[in-house]
Amino acid sequence: MTERIDKAFKKFFNKQAKLPRFKKVANYKSFTFKSQIDKKTGLNKGVGFEIKDNVVSFNGYSYKFIKTYALIGQVKTLTIKRDNMGDYFLCLVCELENNPNKQTACGKSVGFDFGLRTFLTGSDNTKIESPLFFSQYLPLIKRLSKNLSKKVKGSNNFKKAKKKLAQLHQKIKHLRTDFFYKLALKLSKKYQSIFIEDLNMKAMQKLWGRKVSDIAFSEFVKILENKAHVVKIDRFYPSSKTCSNCLCVDENFNKDIKKLGKTDKEREYHCKYCGLELDRDLNAAINIHRVGASILGVEFVRPT
Repeated sequence: MTERIDKAFKKFFNKQAKLPRFKKVANYKSFTFKSQIDKKTGLNKGVGFEIKDNVVSFNGYSYKFIKTYALIGQVKTLTIKRDNMGDYFLCLVCELENNPNKQTACGKSVGFDFGLRTFLTGSDNTKIESPLFFSQYLPLIKRLSKNLSKKVKGSNNFKKAKKKLAQLHQKIKHLRTDFFYKLALKLSKKYQSIFIEDLNMKAMQKLWGRKVSDIAFSEFVKILENKAHVVKIDRFYPSSKTCSNCLCVDENFNKDIKKLGKTDKEREYHCKYCGLELDRDLNAAINIHRVGASILGVEFVRPT
């Protein structure tokens, strides 16, 4: 806690933030213990917490927890987090002696283009749709939010309504995370190397708002990077404007960046140089695959 206060004042003195204000204890949703490992003995030098099997002990109290992952390596930090439902979670940062290197691309590889209509389009014409969980539950969210706004703040009915809304948001989060993990595992088993664009999601969110937040592409990429060998290409590479057949760049194509391409005609890429007609997401995915393969120095064969 003191480190957080120190960090806040340092930002203030460096003119990076405003003067820190007093915050209630109830507003804090996490606290962290840092370990101090003795280099000679390798033991924890009594920093306030201990983990044994499925029991964590700190400040003289012991609590049982459910293990979701095996503990590998030395625990460096232990963070206790409380979510909006009042449930508590342990977040551990462990140091590994040997970090296994990811395999180089010698097997099947693919390039994926991210889209707002189709979540992922592969260079092998694989198409993956996003369930858009937030949009599915939006009418219910609006109804519960309206119900919450009618309650007296701080009352028991207010707390009940707030809990119902938090439960719904938690459900949406769990559905999205479950979908991402299953998809990442499926792709990691199918492809050895996956090439994607290093997109500026904050800029995209300003343009398209809630739809980008609902798709949560950045969250998926983090999960995918833990499961597979992911190579990101430069975000400024014009994958959508480059013809995947003759490699000519049409600067006038897709000039209206806010246009999502609602009609089939808008979804097509037409090359004025070689006459290629192709789905524009597939065309971009093939270009991403080509650039990614050149980064790794592996052979690229354009799909027919």
